[in-house]
Amino acid sequence: MRIRRKLLLGLVTSMATALAAAGLVMPTNSPAYAASLVEVTTFGDNPGRMRMHVYVPDTRPANPAIVVAMHGCGGSGPGFYSGSEFASLADRYGYVVIYPSATQQAGFGNCFDTWSDAAKRRGGGSDPVSIISMVNYVQRQYGGDPRRVYATGSSSGGMMTNHMLALYPDVFAAGAAFMGVPFNCFANAADYPPGGQCTGGNMNRTPQQWGDAVRQAYPGYSGPRPPVQLWHGTNDTLVPYSLLQETIEQWTNVFGLSQTPTSTDTPQPNWNRRRYANGSGVVRVEAYSIQGAGHSLPSGGMAAAALQFFGLTSPPTTPPTTPPTTPPTNPPTTPPTTPPTTPPTTPPTTPPGAGACRVSASVNAWNNGLTENLTITNTGTSAVNGWTLAFTLPAGQNITSGWNASYSPTSGQVTARNVSYNASIGPNGSIDIGFQASHTGNTAKPTSFTLNGAACTVA
Repeated sequence: MRIRRKLLLGLVTSMATALAAAGLVMPTNSPAYAASLVEVTTFGDNPGRMRMHVYVPDTRPANPAIVVAMHGCGGSGPGFYSGSEFASLADRYGYVVIYPSATQQAGFGNCFDTWSDAAKRRGGGSDPVSIISMVNYVQRQYGGDPRRVYATGSSSGGMMTNHMLALYPDVFAAGAAFMGVPFNCFANAADYPPGGQCTGGNMNRTPQQWGDAVRQAYPGYSGPRPPVQLWHGTNDTLVPYSLLQETIEQWTNVFGLSQTPTSTDTPQPNWNRRRYANGSGVVRVEAYSIQGAGHSLPSGGMAAAALQFFGLTSPPTTPPTTPPTTPPTNPPTTPPTTPPTTPPTTPPTTPPGAGACRVSASVNAWNNGLTENLTITNTGTSAVNGWTLAFTLPAGQNITSGWNASYSPTSGQVTARNVSYNASIGPNGSIDIGFQASHTGNTAKPTSFTLNGAACTVA
């Protein structure tokens, strides 16, 4: 056990893999060992039966800001730690990151509860209460600044970001939701994606209806509301891009703003930004449309843009706190295994002819994580009904979560299989899939792909 602990601690220090980074347990009555991801096993009221991991940078002010960073369905806190930039940016800017792990089994499993009656009421129970307990724990244990608590997340985590801002406007100073939905979009667990009414592509309520949903979440509240930043890819088919507009309508109504943006610009290529400011010129809602992106955010500097929106992009100015001189004594535990996405409902039936498919791949990499987007195009003359895409990950890469396909195994020779809603690719049709992965320095793309056993052209 002593050898195993030393090995894991060494791996955490070098941040070689997400598995090692997630494999430490935090004593419930002492601060986390500096600059490593650790688990807190007792943090307060936990009706959602969630797991909590926390990342505390070496250099931070006496009262650091707190960022709650939430994963997508099928993911985990340690997976989002290794697959996003929020921890590495915490080293630069000195805030503490909370990584909750959801355990609810709607949708693809391990999704944040944004559908139950309990979760839609302030203090009603389920995941929102568990998350507030985590925030309170960091405030007690690390002196976290209660005036600077922020929420962010991807997909299910983006949905929960909007959810927490609606339920607890007095706790959160701002939020950044990636690929989320408006608060109270889901009627119940059966309505959760894919295929429910909310994400079925036909959701359309008035701004007043959306705004009333937020106001009813905390009846009688008249204090300030946290500004919100929204991100969505224009080619997102899992959480339709149209829901970005519905979310804009919700928050602009809550703030009493016009539906017409006060400014529009393109801060980076393919990033179209709309801003909605109040009469004093203060931006309360900011929305990014990422041209051509699927269900693959955040990537490529988006986390840094969220932190800039929060006002956290200045390095800490006070001396760092003193880290503990000895590492945690609790033995490491195995992090939760990320469950696969929904398996295909039918096996592949139509193999394309040789050269009848094309795959293009793009990688956004940072520190020890990356996202990879794959576009599969059927260049043949007949539809492909049911598909598997095989490729080899470069050495040192390990998939931590994915979208629009199921992936097995998570390293080496990988096979991506269709999910129920994208099993068919028509002639000249394309679909987008992708994944997040940890890496040990090699961020290259796969060099070849086969679709149903037939070699594809690599664009």
